[in-house]
Amino acid sequence: MLYKKQGNPEAGDIVLCTVKKILFHSVFVSLDDYENKEGMIHISEISPGRIRNIRDFVKEGKKIVCKILKVHEDKNHIDLSLRRVNNSERIEKSNEIKQELKAEKLLETVAKKLNKSVQELYKEVGEKIVQEYGSLNIGFQSIALENTEIKDLKLPKKTEDIFIEIINDKIKPPEVKISSTITIQSNDGNGIEIIKEILLKIKKDNTEITYIGAPRYKLILTSTDYKTAEKEMLEIKEKFLSLTKQKNCLSTFNRDEKK
Repeated sequence: MLYKKQGNPEAGDIVLCTVKKILFHSVFVSLDDYENKEGMIHISEISPGRIRNIRDFVKEGKKIVCKILKVHEDKNHIDLSLRRVNNSERIEKSNEIKQELKAEKLLETVAKKLNKSVQELYKEVGEKIVQEYGSLNIGFQSIALENTEIKDLKLPKKTEDIFIEIINDKIKPPEVKISSTITIQSNDGNGIEIIKEILLKIKKDNTEITYIGAPRYKLILTSTDYKTAEKEMLEIKEKFLSLTKQKNCLSTFNRDEKK
C-alpha cells in the first residue's frame, strides 16, 4: 500500500496487520495501515477457547485483520485482537484493501502514460487525492461521478486529462437498486388515464415502473448508494400518496425487503 496513516489508531479500529514474530503467549505484528507502528496480540485474543499452539492460527508473514483494543501512547504500544473481528468486519476491510490496491494500479497506469514512477506521481497527485477524499479509491470514484471535481486538485492540464481518461475507462460508478410494490385503483370513469398520469408523474430518469398485474406495479430505483436511494424512494412515495389522494384513488406503497 502506498498510503500510510500518521499518528495512532483508535480503540475499535479495524486494521490490516502483518505477523512479524510469534512467541509462546503472544504475537507481534506490524500495522500495514500505519507508518512504523507495531502491536501485540495476546494468546487470549487469538481465538475463542483453549489454544495449544498459536501457530495453528497465525504464521510469520501472514496478513491478518485485527481490532484495536487499546493504544498506550506513553509506551508506544498497541494491544490488538484477532478473535474480536467478526466476519462482516473482516470482509469489509478486505474489500476496502482490494479496492485501494486497484486504485493504486490505476495510478500506476497514469504514471506510465506520463513517463513517471508511481511513487513520484503519488507524491504529486496521490497525496492530494487522499487528503481531499480520504483514500485513492474514494477519490477516483468521486471523480468518475463528477469530472469537475478533479479540477479542485489544480493538476497540470496533461495530467488532469490523462487521469479523467483512465478513470472514465477503468472505474464504473457504484450502482445499487431498491424496489417498492405499489397498488393504485380508480373508480373514476377516466380511471385508466388518471392512473397513467400519476405513474408518469412519479417516474424519474433513474426509475423503472413495470406492470405486475392489476392493480399492482413494481417501481425499481437505481442510485449510487443505499442512503441516497432510500431518500429518493421516500420522496417518490410521498408524492405518489399525495397524488392518489388528490385523485381519490385507492393506493398502497410498500418498500420491498432487501435480498
